[in-house]
Amino acid sequence: MNSISLSELTSQIQETIRLNFDSTVWIRAEISELRENPGGHCYLELIEKDKDSDALLAKTKATIWASTFRMLKPYFESSTGQTLRSGLNVLIAVSVEFHGVYGFSLNIHDIDPTFTIGEMAARRLQIIRKLEADGIVDMNMQLEFPKLPQRLAIISSATAAGYGDFSDQLRNDELHFAFYPKLFRAIMQGDQAEKSIISALEKIYENIDLFDVVVIIRGGGATTDLACFDSYELALNCAQFPLPIIAGIGHQRDISILDMVAHTSVKTPTAAAEFLISVMQEAENQVVNLVADIQDIIKNKIENEVRFFDQTQMRIKQNLRSWVVQKSYVLERQKSRLKSALKMQLLKQTNRLSLLEKNIETHSPAFLLKHGYTITTLDGKRITSSKQVKQGDKIRTFVVDGDFGSEVN
Repeated sequence: MNSISLSELTSQIQETIRLNFDSTVWIRAEISELRENPGGHCYLELIEKDKDSDALLAKTKATIWASTFRMLKPYFESSTGQTLRSGLNVLIAVSVEFHGVYGFSLNIHDIDPTFTIGEMAARRLQIIRKLEADGIVDMNMQLEFPKLPQRLAIISSATAAGYGDFSDQLRNDELHFAFYPKLFRAIMQGDQAEKSIISALEKIYENIDLFDVVVIIRGGGATTDLACFDSYELALNCAQFPLPIIAGIGHQRDISILDMVAHTSVKTPTAAAEFLISVMQEAENQVVNLVADIQDIIKNKIENEVRFFDQTQMRIKQNLRSWVVQKSYVLERQKSRLKSALKMQLLKQTNRLSLLEKNIETHSPAFLLKHGYTITTLDGKRITSSKQVKQGDKIRTFVVDGDFGSEVN
């Protein structure tokens, strides 16, 4: 039996690879792991999966040496708007290496960002179509936005410049609207961002009655790592969330999937604050207009009431004037009748008094004396009978021109 040593075998493999792969080869693969060491080298694990079953078809190690990585990374990230990270599908130029001790590996020399952009776009389109098929793309948009969005559940990194900009904008609002923000801390970039944001949404949901809206903001850091905002799971959670979501993730490229499913999407955290202020201002304007309308209604009502009162008062005055005139006429008639009656009564009584005077006069002592009669008195009392006197009584007799005394014999 012929045999060779292990080193002879690895040498033959190494030679075979050198002969068959004497230049770089462009390959398609997915980055499953990526790690940078302090020296600036980048170590990766590349895989390929079956499109239908997602089963692993191939896996190998790869390296980007520091001299290449320093140029390759910024070129890729500026071209794609993404960080070079695990989970990306890439088209890379590699040289095939085999070492007797370290085994098979690939050295990466170049990368085609347009391939990754195409893969990202295809994946993004696939997610959008899935959301549309699920019928949830516009679920959050259909929620009624509150008239006074003051209680804010904010998902952001506490140290993000975007969060600071957002807070400053609310604080320095010239209209001085009252907002009550509550920060739910989350990682806003990198591999853990999606899970962290979903976790923050779950915490908000536990106290959902305390908030009016959710604000997801990001800014002030690297703007290349936005992959988490194109996530199906995050879009699913946001689309179905029972509070309106405002997305202000601070990017200038095409909108993310989060922007598509959020109730309201703005470009920056500052714009998110300005939007909230504008909603409050609109509500204030509506209140001002409503107050003005109420004042106009009240004013018109008062004017109508005053007009009605004036008209009523005028009618009352006219009726009163007519009544007074009528009553005056009646009173004058009654007064005239009363005067006539009084005159008749006075005349009647005058005539009666005249008769009484004449009657009294004809029966007065002076009348009698004047006509030849005399009046005799005893002790000042008139004597009408002889029986009233006796002998020796001193009596006095009155005649028309005087009187005289007598003694009864």
